[in-house]
Amino acid sequence: MAERRIGVIMNGVTGRMGLNQHLIRSILAIRKQNGIVLKDGSRLVPDPILVGRSAQKLSEIGKANGVERWTTDLAEALRNPGDTIYFDAQLTAVRSSAVEQAIAAGKHIYCEKPLAPESHVALDLARKAKTAGVKVGVVQDKLFLPGLRKLRRLIDSGFFGRLLSVRGEFGYWVFEGDWGIPPQRPSWNYRKEDGGGIIVDMFCHWRYVIDHTFGPVKSVFCTGATQIGKRVDEQGNPYTCTADDTAFGTFELENGTLVQINSSWNFRVYRDELFSMQVDGTLGSAIAGLRECKVQPRVNAPLAVWNPDIPNPFRFRDQWEDVPDNMNFDNAFKVQWEMFLRHVAEDAPFQHDFLEGARGVQLAELALESWKKRCWIDVPRLEV
Repeated sequence: MAERRIGVIMNGVTGRMGLNQHLIRSILAIRKQNGIVLKDGSRLVPDPILVGRSAQKLSEIGKANGVERWTTDLAEALRNPGDTIYFDAQLTAVRSSAVEQAIAAGKHIYCEKPLAPESHVALDLARKAKTAGVKVGVVQDKLFLPGLRKLRRLIDSGFFGRLLSVRGEFGYWVFEGDWGIPPQRPSWNYRKEDGGGIIVDMFCHWRYVIDHTFGPVKSVFCTGATQIGKRVDEQGNPYTCTADDTAFGTFELENGTLVQINSSWNFRVYRDELFSMQVDGTLGSAIAGLRECKVQPRVNAPLAVWNPDIPNPFRFRDQWEDVPDNMNFDNAFKVQWEMFLRHVAEDAPFQHDFLEGARGVQLAELALESWKKRCWIDVPRLEV
């Protein structure tokens, strides 16, 4: 079977997400399985070159993972005609500039979200990419998680009947850095001036999850908060938190469904998973997490009666059934990487483009505006 090499410039792999999910569990995992089989029977094998600011870190990552090529010179990497894809997992504040350079260099581009700090910048990148004729994509990994794929299966089957409401809970307790317990998230997440904030981070996710699972978002109402005012950074220095760490969002969809999602890095978890979404319809309900999904059809719903004077006669959690896997669920990031590689190599369909990325940034901006004005904000349609 013929093997086709495709060079991938990977910028930002010294960060947690870029290293673990994109390099190790996606690109290197694809290499380990001898690439992906294309329609013509050939195997497409990605060949990464690592890009970043620290030569020492790049060298250590390369040696640890068997990657020989790395550089601290992005411009040099973009000049190489043998590397046709540019990937960006840098901080949001510096991403748009690097992506613009990649567009000018004629590279196909795949990057983490948010695409840019502001929606007009993201939309401008989408326009420039379209003009340049390069193929582009934005990470929308949660659509490919087992729990949400099972939920999508239920919707497509008509299990719910008419959708009534959706309620989501996301988050966990991120330690402040004192007590000798290291925080699980980087300090820039809590500094607005560095692009931090849970609304900017998570509402980009909620936009594509809602749009592609339940229907287009029509309007948003959001209240945010900075609940933890002081934290300790990676060097052990205390700092003031200037970005929101908690957000309560309500979304009205074009089909009339209401979606509520609470997001926080200050929630202590009393759920089966770090993210849980309950969907209620006229014919049944489901609870989807990152990996699991449980259902309760209408015919199985208990006859619950409000009576606080006696012990609860039901064990409600026991009355839900698991949706079986029925298939192999690969790593969500790897699944989308394979889709994008096919898109570049053989023009396979890929809908998660820069316009999708701009829509995510737009929703985050409008949520911040809603919080500031304390009112509902309509979500205008974006087009390139």
